[in-house]
Formats: sequence, C-alpha cells, structure tokens
Amino acid sequence: MQLPAEFVTKYQRLLGDEAPAFLATFDQPSQSGFRVNPLKPAPRATIKTATGKVPYVPDGYYGTVSGKSLDHVTGAIYSQEPSAMYVGEVVDPQPGERVLDLCAAPGGKTTHLIAKMRDQGLLVANEIFRKRAKVLAENLERWGTRSAVVTNESPAELEEQFPHFFDRILVDAPCSGEGMFRKEPAGIEYWNPDYPSECANRQKKILASALKMLKPGGILVYSTCTFAPEEDEQNIAWLLDNYPELRMVPIKKYPGMDDGRPEWADGNPDLKHAVRLFPHHIQGEGHFIAKLQNGAPAADGDIVQSSPKRRKKKGTRRQGKLDKQAQAEFAAVRDWLAPKEAATHLLTFGDQLYSLPEGMPDVTGMTVLRPGLHLGVFKKNRFEPALAWALVLDPAKCSHVLELTEEQWRQYVHGDVITIDQPGKNGWYLLTCAGHATGFGKRVGTTIKNFYPKGLRF
Repeated sequence: MQLPAEFVTKYQRLLGDEAPAFLATFDQPSQSGFRVNPLKPAPRATIKTATGKVPYVPDGYYGTVSGKSLDHVTGAIYSQEPSAMYVGEVVDPQPGERVLDLCAAPGGKTTHLIAKMRDQGLLVANEIFRKRAKVLAENLERWGTRSAVVTNESPAELEEQFPHFFDRILVDAPCSGEGMFRKEPAGIEYWNPDYPSECANRQKKILASALKMLKPGGILVYSTCTFAPEEDEQNIAWLLDNYPELRMVPIKKYPGMDDGRPEWADGNPDLKHAVRLFPHHIQGEGHFIAKLQNGAPAADGDIVQSSPKRRKKKGTRRQGKLDKQAQAEFAAVRDWLAPKEAATHLLTFGDQLYSLPEGMPDVTGMTVLRPGLHLGVFKKNRFEPALAWALVLDPAKCSHVLELTEEQWRQYVHGDVITIDQPGKNGWYLLTCAGHATGFGKRVGTTIKNFYPKGLRF
C-alpha cells in the first residue's frame, strides 16, 4: 500500500522502534468479524464458518459473512470489524438506561449497544447525514429492536432536546480514518498532514454538545478509528482541561491492547486509562477508546430533566393518536398474529403506525426517521403489518406461524408467491425459517401472498 510520505514520517517519529512493524501491517489483509445477536436464535450455520472467537467480546467472532445469508437477513448476526467491537463493550450500557449514540451510522456499534441493553430502556441513535441515517435505520430494523429511535439532527440541535438526559453517551467521532486505511484504502486520498487537526476541531464541537446531554454521574465514551494523537489523546486532554468535572475511567485491557500515550498530548498520566488498538499488536484494525465520568451522580431533585418542545419543522410528518377505527384495524391483526404483544405508546406518523419506547420525550419538531418500532401501515379499511414488527416477534408467542423451508425462504426474499400444502386458516402469518422470524405473509387458500418489501428483495 502506498502511504503518504508525511504519514510515514509522522509515525516513524511517534513510534520509534515500533514503526517498521506498524507500517508493515498496511500491506497485510484487513481482519473481518461478526457479532451474534443474543436476542435471537443462535445462528449456528454462520458460527460454524468462524475462524475463532474475539477474546474481548462475548458474542464476537472472526470470519466473513454473506449479506444474503439467512442469518444476516434476519438480524441474527452483524458483520463488524473486530477492533470496533470493543467500543460497545466499553460503553457497557445496562437494561433500562437512557443511551445516546451520537454519530451512529452505519449502526454496528448501535446494534451492539441495544443488545447489551437487552432491548430495554431507550437508545437514541443519531446521524447528521440523511443517507447514512437511512442505512442506520435499516440496520436497526434488521437487528430487531423495540427501544431504539433514529434521529437525523446535528449535535447542536439535539442538545436542545435532551438537556442532562442520558445515562451514557457514545461519541464514535467522524475522524481521519487512519486506522481503516487497509480496509478502506480510498481514505488515503483524503489524508493530508493538516487533516487530523481539522477533524479534531470538529470533534471538540461534537463533544461539547454531548456533555450538555449527559447526566451528572453519566458516562461518556469517545472513540475513533484513527491513530492520530490530535484526534485521540489530545482531544481527551482538552476535555479534562476544559471540563474539570470529568474524570477518566480505567478501561480493561486484554492482551495486545495498549495504554493511551500521555506523551502524545500534555503528559497527563490519566491518559493511560484510554486504550489503543494497533494492528501490529492485535488482530484487528486501528482504534482509540476513552471513557470518562461526568462527576458524581446528582442527588434526587438536584436536576430537573426536561425535553422542551421546539417549533415544528417544515416537512415534519403529521403525528397523532389512533382513532377508534384505526385501533380496531390494528387490534384485529395484533390479536390474530400476536395476542400477547405489548405494543404501547402507539403513535401514527401519517399512515404509518409506531410503538414508541418508554421514556421517549415529545418528538415534535425533531427530524426522526425511526420513532420506535414500525408496526405497519394503514390502508383503506385495513392494517398491513411491517417487516420491522416481524423481526422482533418471538415465534413461540405468536398464534399463526408458518415455517418455510430454505428454498421457500429464498422464494420469499425474491418476492415470489409461495405455494403450500399445509392445512390452515386464511389470514396473516409470521413466516419463519430455521427458527428465525423472516417477515409476514398472507395466506389465501394454498398460496402465501408475499409482503417482503420490494426494496429489500434479492
């Protein structure tokens, strides 16, 4: 790999005797991996193809996966680079907490966070770029979650909506991407000696917004996929200097993980509590992670958490509660498919129906791509259930389930009508394959009408 001469010189100076081994990794293949979704049936077929376990992630494996496999399409696995997996472990969100993933696309770390939360609590996943936010929403839908909201806001706008609101915040900051050069060589084209400093300035603004949304006693995790000290230790040193209430939290280090390097910033020994993942020391790409706590937890009554309403933006979808007819149409499908379904906080956005997570404040005026679990769409005198709803359902708790063969599943994701010979009543069915919920179909006689979204068919 042809690296910029200034990049080589920089890391020869910083790493000294380590530099040859470090630079040699750029001519080695990148490392692939995947995480297993603990909230879904075990993806045994994919696990069999793994080349090993990631030692610092209970659900992490080395190996490549097919984006068209049953395990991937149904959200039983997520393809993710192994070093990036450690970020979610460091954040370590707990069930019931309020968590913000501030720079969330494409969603690898977001899916990790909601899995560790056991899909309990509230996870707000934000992405400032709309196209990337749509990808984020799609990945969360496939993973399957009731408790995640996807917003498309700038950090500065978001801070107005959530003052002192979150227990934990992840800032996986947009960066110079040096740690991903061998995985994404196109990133080299954007690099120049001043680029890390330019990125660092943007990162400081994002961090300043994040801290306005963090509760007293809350946890902030900052991560990058770059080696640049300007974006790593120097940004953490800046935080500690400008926010005296912050303190570094030591991060557990596994074999091959390095301490942060105080000598690359202001010499503060606390910077050693951060962790660096170098590809010449660990089986993965380059990453930096720091964990900080925002002072002591507030005593009861010290902080009033508020979510002020904002002026409605142009283009915000009309939202409202269900009228009696809509309630009846939804209830008819719910009672047929999943009578024990605890869909609460129902809200319509136009003709779309969502179940909002517990604790989500008023979203009026926010740009929200996914306000919760998408249950379906109201059409003329009927309700049509959505794929997202199918992907969170437990087949064992559903009334009408039809198990497909793998060949029938392939017909289903291709958009074909499926012919069956099993006896059964006409109506909606949750379709499964190898125990995985795959989507909905409507039985009419001996055929299953296909409702797999056209944009996802392959």
